Amino acid sequence: MTTAKSTIPDTAAVLAAWATLERSVGPLAAIRSRREYERKRKLLNTLLDEIGGDERHPLAGLLDLLGELVAAFEARELPLPEAPPADVLRLLIESHGLSQADLAAELGGQPVVSAVLGGKRSINARQAKALGQRFGVSPAAFI
Repeated sequence: MTTAKSTIPDTAAVLAAWATLERSVGPLAAIRSRREYERKRKLLNTLLDEIGGDERHPLAGLLDLLGELVAAFEARELPLPEAPPADVLRLLIESHGLSQADLAAELGGQPVVSAVLGGKRSINARQAKALGQRFGVSPAAFI
């Protein structure tokens, strides 16, 4: 008879690893303040720079977890209208009084901005990060 004990993690080892991780990145729990949110958003952006779209990267799980924590805080405290990324971008352009040309640096040229807004091209991780930084929102709003 096989016991379940072989699949049960060593809680002492998990606790030690968890403590080390949280000393490095801060608490990995629900975000309760704007200050925590800003810290987690910066870490999320750093991980996006490191990982990009590599779903096999060793830190991809941490990126996913942080993305969920940031998204939950934003949904609760900083809701954006539910809309396709192009519509969110269009709303932010209008609300900030910008033109398409103003976003050429973030997206890689004015023709790319037009293609994104026209639904002919999607926004990649690098572009989402740049737009998130520009507008002070999560890159997830653009993906």
